[in-house]
Amino acid sequence: FIHHSTLSQLSSQVNSTISLPSSSTHHSLMAARDILHKMKEKVGFGLSDPDSGKGKSKMSKHITHGFHLVKGKSYHEMEDYLVARFKQIDSHELGLFAIFDGHAGHNVPNYLQSHLFDNILKEPDFWREPEDAVKRAYSITDSSILEKSGELGRGGSTAVTAILINGQKLIVANIGDSRAVLSTKGVAKQLSVDHEPTTEHEDIKNRGGFVSRFPGDVPRVDGRLAVSRAFGDKSLKKHLSSEPYVTVEKINDDAEFIILASDGLWKVMSNQEAVNCIKDIKDARSSAKRLTEEAVNRKSNDDISCIVVKLQ
Repeated sequence: FIHHSTLSQLSSQVNSTISLPSSSTHHSLMAARDILHKMKEKVGFGLSDPDSGKGKSKMSKHITHGFHLVKGKSYHEMEDYLVARFKQIDSHELGLFAIFDGHAGHNVPNYLQSHLFDNILKEPDFWREPEDAVKRAYSITDSSILEKSGELGRGGSTAVTAILINGQKLIVANIGDSRAVLSTKGVAKQLSVDHEPTTEHEDIKNRGGFVSRFPGDVPRVDGRLAVSRAFGDKSLKKHLSSEPYVTVEKINDDAEFIILASDGLWKVMSNQEAVNCIKDIKDARSSAKRLTEEAVNRKSNDDISCIVVKLQ
């Protein structure tokens, strides 16, 4: 999965050759543009909007996905990354969806985008014991991030991952406060758990840490991090957990759609409000865009990333 900044660089490189006059250059330019277009299509980006995209299942034609990202008002670069694609493995089709909300840099969410699903699917018992496989892969991935802290830096990331198997079974895992919500007959059901310092303050204290509660600020682990579980964060790791909450959900005929989003959305919208916001929108990408726009309207200043998977 290619991050949008890489595609932007490629676009500018292709466009920068426009002033070269020869006919061979013209053909090269057309070829380069064609390749760029195919790359963007392959990873699900529309040419006009690199922060938006969509795709559909080959196995179940009625299952589609769309995503949209909006950079927040902070001065650092975008720290939300996502994965949204379908993958064929033997006779199975997997929908792979994830939101990674980074903090103190974008290297850790970028690493998760490239490696976490591969690590999950490499687990030998993924098909038999998916919950155990996901937990082990999360742990292995976190260990790799900590080992590579020299190159990846001191930052960290939340994660929410959803694996849709043959359109029938959904495996959701999360660390931190990026969230997954399922809509069934118009009713929202949260499939993840928000890992907040206040709810896990005893565990943090038992590990030798503390939870700050400064006026005008959210509770933070050691006065620094607003979630109690995260990938990375080497300097805080002895006081943080990186064990995911994992659940398996059967997708029945009444299930309508899944929303995955970073806390930039959930800070300003309840699960049911999010479901209500898009229940009458058929298109998955339009749904994701509508949710991010509504979050911005409600004065969310954070990076916002959102994936909607339509199940009917």
